[in-house]
Amino acid sequence: MSGAPAPPAIRAGRIIAQRLFELAYAIDLPRAERLWAERGPGGRRRLTSTPAKAVAFGVAPLDLVLGEVGLDLGDTRLEAVATARLYDFGVVTLALSVAADDLSWAGFAARLDAMDARLGPDAADAPWAALLATLRDAVGGALDRPNATPIEEDYLVGMITAFDAPLAAEALLSRADFAPLLVGAQPRPLSEGARADLLRPRFSWHEDDLVVLGWDRAILVEPRGETDVLDVLEVANAQLLEMRFYDEMLDAELPRMYELVAAARRGARLLAGRRYAGLARQLNALVAEVTEQTERVDNALQVTEDVYLARVYAAAMTLFRVPVVGDAVDRKLAVIRDTYRSLHEEAAGARAELLEIAIVLLIVSEIVLSLLRH
Repeated sequence: MSGAPAPPAIRAGRIIAQRLFELAYAIDLPRAERLWAERGPGGRRRLTSTPAKAVAFGVAPLDLVLGEVGLDLGDTRLEAVATARLYDFGVVTLALSVAADDLSWAGFAARLDAMDARLGPDAADAPWAALLATLRDAVGGALDRPNATPIEEDYLVGMITAFDAPLAAEALLSRADFAPLLVGAQPRPLSEGARADLLRPRFSWHEDDLVVLGWDRAILVEPRGETDVLDVLEVANAQLLEMRFYDEMLDAELPRMYELVAAARRGARLLAGRRYAGLARQLNALVAEVTEQTERVDNALQVTEDVYLARVYAAAMTLFRVPVVGDAVDRKLAVIRDTYRSLHEEAAGARAELLEIAIVLLIVSEIVLSLLRH
């Protein structure tokens, strides 16, 4: 409408592109910190403004500064600050952060789209591979069972720290269209229902802060420049990536397990107990390993007393479908546990059968020897 107020201009902000990699089974963070110390600054991470007793990392991740990377965003060239964050359960987050100062609302949306095009999953010449190679070269000795081809997740965050004039969150929602920021430029206008759905996962704690979550983007309005919400979203993405890794690993493991079970049952009956017991031990070790790792992932972040961050974290976990993927992992682990129990029972039965045969043979041999003596 012609009488509608214009969207605000953005005086200060940043756009952060993240690429997460499932790099190894685990990362020895103290060793990685020592290896990196010769190259540049680094340190353990804690939330900037939230009391430790309210929100805490299970094992504090390690933050590393990788330097600056020049990015061509259309007709603009910006220097991006490159950082890495290493989690003990094997995930690393690479981040590239650029300034987004003195932009109109449409200009901010355009810069988000430019960052997505330059660094998103479809970008052919993104610098992620080079940054990852640098990191591997520096801290490779701290990686336990590194993955040659790690799976990935990406996320884009637009963070606004100041408008051209102070603005409450509700006034901002009424003046500005968040749809282009959350889903990018669209060839056709979105329906009102789609816009309402996009804005549904939004949260405010103070009058002037706001978080709007999307599947692959989030918009943060944080006048104090605090990064706790950004950190919480990153942990949720890291948990999603790790659960995806184990879901895909178990998808590949189940057919192999069925083949091994079938092969064990085709062999000689007298040796079945040993084969079943060996395979059962393999399956039990796999279940123990995956269970231990998923528990470490589940405990990566503990949110207790901070109601606001707890709500954001829970919404992000639901939006990213982390519980759904976790349930899929649990179901596959249950199949493997059932197979382990079945093999264990069959191994015990085979051993009992072999023992019975041995006893019968001993009795027969005693009878034969007795007859020969007489």
